[in-house]
Amino acid sequence: MSHPDIDPDRIIEDQTLDRAAVESLAADARLVLLRRCDLEDADLAGLVLNGWVFETCILKQARLVGTKLAETRWEGCRGAMADFAGADLGEAVFRSCDFNNGSFRGAILTGASFGACKLTGANLAETRTLNVTFQECRLGSARMPGFSFRKAVLRQLDFELADLKRSDFREAVFHDCILRDANLADCRFEGADLRGADLG
Repeated sequence: MSHPDIDPDRIIEDQTLDRAAVESLAADARLVLLRRCDLEDADLAGLVLNGWVFETCILKQARLVGTKLAETRWEGCRGAMADFAGADLGEAVFRSCDFNNGSFRGAILTGASFGACKLTGANLAETRTLNVTFQECRLGSARMPGFSFRKAVLRQLDFELADLKRSDFREAVFHDCILRDANLADCRFEGADLRGADLG
């Protein structure tokens, strides 16, 4: 994928990066593209990385607590147990990523979108979720209490065994979604179209 807004000298490929290396890149305000980089176990908490692009990077158990990641792009990344707690992911775009058992607790997800992502077991509690979208995602066993899907169009989402208690599905439309064995206690479904939902 080409990124004409990123200078060629800001494209970093096939490197293992620790906090010091990322801090050095972030010291220059220009955007950065990380491609096939290894950030496993890296502590990037609190850094300002707005607008960066991450392509096929490894972020297993990376710590991104409180990191500024607004308008970032994530393509094909693998980050099991990555910690995005309290991070700003406003307008971020995730495509074909695997963040199973990751934590997004308390993160800002306003305007963010997730497509074809694996979020099995992820913690999405207490997130700010205005206009967040999910398409073709695995959210089995995810923790999403009180999540707002109001007026959303939900396509091919697997919520099996997810904790969705107190979530708002008013006027939502379901297409090929799975809700088997999900915790739906105190959820609101007024006006929702559940014809495309497998309730088990």
